[in-house]
This record gives sequence, structure tokens and C-alpha cells, in this order.
Amino acid sequence: MKNLIALIALALMTQPALAADETPALLKWSLAIHGGVGTLDPAQMTPEKRAAYEAALQAALDAGSAILKDGGSAMDAIKAAIIIMEDSPLFNAGRGAVFTWDGTNELDASIMDGRDRSAGAIAGVKTVKNPILLADTVRTQSEHVFLIGKGAEEFAVSKGFAVTPPEYFATPARREALERLKAEKLSALEVDHKFGTVGAVALDQSGNMAAGTSTGGMTGKRWGRVGDAPLIGAGTYADNRSCAVSATGWGEYFIRVGVAHEICARLRMGRESEQAIADSVMADVKQLGGDGGVILVTPQGGAFFSFNTTGMYRGRATSGGLREVAIFGGGERASTTPDH
Repeated sequence: MKNLIALIALALMTQPALAADETPALLKWSLAIHGGVGTLDPAQMTPEKRAAYEAALQAALDAGSAILKDGGSAMDAIKAAIIIMEDSPLFNAGRGAVFTWDGTNELDASIMDGRDRSAGAIAGVKTVKNPILLADTVRTQSEHVFLIGKGAEEFAVSKGFAVTPPEYFATPARREALERLKAEKLSALEVDHKFGTVGAVALDQSGNMAAGTSTGGMTGKRWGRVGDAPLIGAGTYADNRSCAVSATGWGEYFIRVGVAHEICARLRMGRESEQAIADSVMADVKQLGGDGGVILVTPQGGAFFSFNTTGMYRGRATSGGLREVAIFGGGERASTTPDH
């Protein structure tokens, strides 16, 4: 009898511990977005314009976060966030793309899956409403990584994409910028005080990461100029072993540094913190003469920003409860504390 009582007591004592051990750990997810960087001054932005940008960023952040919170994939989350910004005339991507010297809108985009490092990219496309979706179709439905111009548009039609008319992308503000550039013989940097490229990076609850970037390039670009946004390793990179990165800024410098891949490669070495690496790479860009910024997420659930301009349209959210959108900032670093 005494032995039976002892066994029952032992069972009661161990049961709570076993139940606690069986409780699943909180699954992490994180998301960061950007809508461009540049010379941004609060005094030069009306309250109405600021509110419009913050609302657009919040909508993109909410769309991606909802997918991740419900257990959806990082790939689906970044596409949802980027589509909202491509559809907004506020950003230099999709509908709000800048004009080339010849008065057209040429769109570039890239996307990458950190699970298998599959990637897709398109450049110089004029008839696709959401370039990020075409880039993803290149990734998933072709044996290629990068398609350009007419060929990319023919591929889009073959995959069921509607042909979007040129007038959809044209906005008065972007046309005025081109006209001013030509009339006053300005550079693109003098007309565009910001680079409105959009992007998103995400970590999902399965531990997979993805990155995507979409842009209209630079005002007055000529001769088929292409920047870093559609270049895997420069403007976009994702690798489950290290991080997912999307960049925005003066593309020629980001290409020369190989910004997105450089950050992920250094993170794989594990010798510095995420923020220190991002800041160091952006300092390298600045030393060469380039402006811009990056967003990144890591396997540990952190979401980071780094930029060397006065502002960056940005937002981030994590499973730990962090939620923020911001525009202005100072120096080389902003929003540096990861939420685990």
C-alpha cells in the first residue's frame, strides 16, 4: 500500500513538468519594409503628405504581418507588402515610377527565397502592373533568373499577365520632375531628393526568409540604365543561413559593393553583430560616394535598418510585439534594437 501511494505521489509530481515540456515554443516571425531613402527634411513635408506616407507604409506592414502571424510564408508576406507599395503613386515603383529621359516608365524588380536561394528578376519592363509578381514568376516558372525588356514582357503574357497600358504608371509629379530635369539641366539627384525604391524582407514561423525589391529607377535615366534593385546580390539577397536583405539608394554604388550579399556573407561568419555589419557596409557605400539604406531580418527574429541619409521610409514588425513605421532619422543608424 505504501508503495502504491508513493507511485501515485510521484506521478502527480512529474505530470506538470511533462506538460510544460510538451508546450510548444513561441514561433518567431519578423518583417521589415522600406519605401526609399534620401534627403528628407520634416520642415519640408506637410502634415498631410507625411500622414499619407505613414498610412501607406502601415498598410504594407499590416498586410505582410497578417500573413506571418497566421503562419504564412515569408515569400507570400513580402509580396503582399510590396504590391501595396507598387500600387501606390507615392513610391517610385509600379504606379508611381519615375520617367526615363524618353518619357516612359521602365520597371525593375527582384525576389529571392532563402530556403533554396532560388531567385527571379526583371528589368526594363513597361507593361506589368506589379513587377514583383513577374520577378517571382521568373523564379518559379522558368529556368532563368533574369529577364529584361521585350523578352520579359513576352514571358509575362505567356504566363497570363495582363498588359497594363502606359498611362497607368504615369503620375503628374513624376512627369514634372522629368520636365524640370530637362529644362534646368539638372541631375537625377537634384530632382529626386529621395530614392523611392520599395522592398520587404521577412522571416516566417518555419524559419524561412525571403527578400524582394521593386523600383522605377532614376528620373531621366537613359540607354537602358539598370540599378541595383533587380540585381541579386546587390539590391536583394536571402539565405536562411544568415539573413534577408533589400536595399534602396544610388544603385551604381550598391552594385560596386555588392551590398545585399556582402551583408549576408559577413553575417554567416558570425564575428560581428547584425547592426554593426549593416552599418559597416553602408559606410563603405558612403565612402565611395553613394547614398542609400538597407533593411534586413535574421534567423533569430531581429529586424534591422541602416541608412546613410537623413531619412528612410521604413517599417518593421515582429512576433515579439514590435510595431513601427518611421520616415526621418539621423546619422548612420536608426531603429537599431532587435525584438526577439
